[in-house]
Amino acid sequence: MSTVEQVVPTEEQEARSHGITRRSFLRVGALAGGGLMIATWLDFGQAAAEPGTLEDFTPNAFIRITPDGVVTLTAKNPEIGQGVKTMLPMLIAEELDVEWRSVVVEQGPLDLVNFSRQFAGGSNATPTDWLPMRRAGAVGRSMLVAAAAAEWGVPASECSTQPGVVVHAASGQRIGYGEIAERAATMPVPDPETIPLKDAADFRIIGTSVHGVDNGKIVTGQPLYGIDFELPGMLFGVFAKAPVFGAKVAQANLDEVRAAPGVRHAFVVEGGEQLNGLLGGVAILADSWWAAKTARERVLQVTWADHPTSSQSSEGFQQQADALAAAPAQRSLRQDGDVDAALAGSTVVEGNYFYPFLSHAPLEPQNCSAHFQDGKLEIWAPTQTPESGLGLVARTLEMDPEDITINLLRCGGGFGRRLSNDYMVEAAWIAREVGVPVKIVWTREDDVRHDFYRPAGWHYFKGAVDSQGQVSAWRDHFVSFGEGDRFASSAGIRDTEFPAGFIRNFALDVSVMPTGVPTGAMRAPGSNGIAFAVQGFIDELAQAAGRDPVQFRLDLLSQVGENPGFDADRMRGVLELVAERSGWGQTQLPRGTGMGVAFHFSHRGYFAEVVQATVSRPGQVNVDKVWVVGDVGNQIINPSNAENNVQGSVIEGLGYALSMEITIENGQTVQSNFHNYRLLRLTQSPPEVDVHFRLTDNSPTGIGEPGLPPVIPALTNAIFAATGKRIRSLPLRNEDLSWS
Repeated sequence: MSTVEQVVPTEEQEARSHGITRRSFLRVGALAGGGLMIATWLDFGQAAAEPGTLEDFTPNAFIRITPDGVVTLTAKNPEIGQGVKTMLPMLIAEELDVEWRSVVVEQGPLDLVNFSRQFAGGSNATPTDWLPMRRAGAVGRSMLVAAAAAEWGVPASECSTQPGVVVHAASGQRIGYGEIAERAATMPVPDPETIPLKDAADFRIIGTSVHGVDNGKIVTGQPLYGIDFELPGMLFGVFAKAPVFGAKVAQANLDEVRAAPGVRHAFVVEGGEQLNGLLGGVAILADSWWAAKTARERVLQVTWADHPTSSQSSEGFQQQADALAAAPAQRSLRQDGDVDAALAGSTVVEGNYFYPFLSHAPLEPQNCSAHFQDGKLEIWAPTQTPESGLGLVARTLEMDPEDITINLLRCGGGFGRRLSNDYMVEAAWIAREVGVPVKIVWTREDDVRHDFYRPAGWHYFKGAVDSQGQVSAWRDHFVSFGEGDRFASSAGIRDTEFPAGFIRNFALDVSVMPTGVPTGAMRAPGSNGIAFAVQGFIDELAQAAGRDPVQFRLDLLSQVGENPGFDADRMRGVLELVAERSGWGQTQLPRGTGMGVAFHFSHRGYFAEVVQATVSRPGQVNVDKVWVVGDVGNQIINPSNAENNVQGSVIEGLGYALSMEITIENGQTVQSNFHNYRLLRLTQSPPEVDVHFRLTDNSPTGIGEPGLPPVIPALTNAIFAATGKRIRSLPLRNEDLSWS
């Protein structure tokens, strides 16, 4: 279930919070055969420009209206299951004033001229595009009104719109958008900032539950995803890489592979040293993907060259972390007050927290199709960062980016994995070698063993509570991966991470160690591990103080509070509301059942969550229910999709907590598929995830990630409440949770 409470800001407040002070850039033109096409974007780094003219026509636009009244809207960002292909056109359609059921949505290609910020990650689509997409629709509506007014010889100020129609109330005249679209293309382009946007009270599309535009094709199995794509004459391939990340091919039996049934090509790719680029391996292309896969599994024999990271292991990382924690920290990120003095004479609590490497494991393994001919390269890729992929391919193949076309295909899950484009550059390189269309598809084993893993992390905490039951000191020696003063990708922590600024005597120290394991962002990067450790240790301090965990957190949020970017009032609001909705402290629970609470701020979203869990005496954990309250601003654009995103975040986070773990031995990943890399099973999912949005006087922000981090510590804190066993290491399947 999902509910909202709303406080609506003014349009002026929205614009100010987005920092929009410059004019939109527009391109407007007439379609062949009549009609209107508009492309618009905001460039925050340039001065205002004059409105566009007919000579500025571009074939890649946000809005296309044809004489038959069909309205086609372009979704510019990659769709990875987060619903952006539906959400962005909803914003345009609202201000354009059309019926949603009459809209056709198309996925835009990578277009560096007409579209900006084409990526999926960081829950950025809503805060980045909330106003630009609405202004695109408003410009279209304004030009249609101007065209109708000119047609009728009346002032535009006397005209208004109804869905798909311009109306002159005084004369009773009406004209459909399609009928006036060609003339609209000839009208002067207005300054977008002079066009009033709708008041939220007048929204007909924004704020309503809209089904995903691809849902029908998905449930009927129609081709949408990268893995579905095919071209005539295409060869299908696999690319075998070394188990030790970055190792090169020393020797391979290519002649035997080439003789295997269906195989057309087999060759060594030398590759480079960058783990997020083209690495060395063996490419096998065949008439079918199954033939290529079979040749790899049954025929290919590769000797891999020695690699300096082949001795690394999870056990070795743990030993290094413990040694680093026992020594003086390599550097300090933040020092407030005098932690040592505050610890003296107080009730001191210590706790060491650990979370492991994780693989993204999207349902659709990595894949990419490419065709190189006549010096040009065309790519069809399920990528979260097409522009980065373009740059990687251009640099690696030493091509002019203008000779490369990137088509965006729907991603069967991303979660951060498709921020890296290694699979794209593999397909591009192999396609250039053979000169025919190729599709490279990874096996599930490739996907698990060649990921950019969520980094493991260690937090060595020491804290204290004073005689009034308040936190008086906090020290976190955070051990992670990196070299010098640089963290490995997504392995870092910020000096503003809560509770920084809310404890007068606070220290955040850091030590890092090198790793050959490729790391990268995973849904709610950084936060998905940090929240578990920080909120778990806050619970320990609440226990030491003999305080209720919710009230303890509320009091903590009321302390110093000098943390730019963190709004304590918004966090208190969601925390109080989730306590109320869950009935916190109002029910006597049976033995073995407990409730845990946690909150976290990430990706501009404030979320607090309560988990009720039951632990049977053999140690079996059942999640009974989860309550979620989030504050992501003043508007939930598509409530059903927002609820789906949050529920998916909760389920994914529970998987992180209960069973997911990647371990390293001899420099390579131990796990290979779902039999030993266990995602959350259906029987482990909670029967209900209650989602509620507290809407506040802030511009809307993203929702794909911030709902995930709190559920992990809320679960582990619930287990403590149920059993008295404090969880400081994940996943839970490694812990003995039996109790008597």
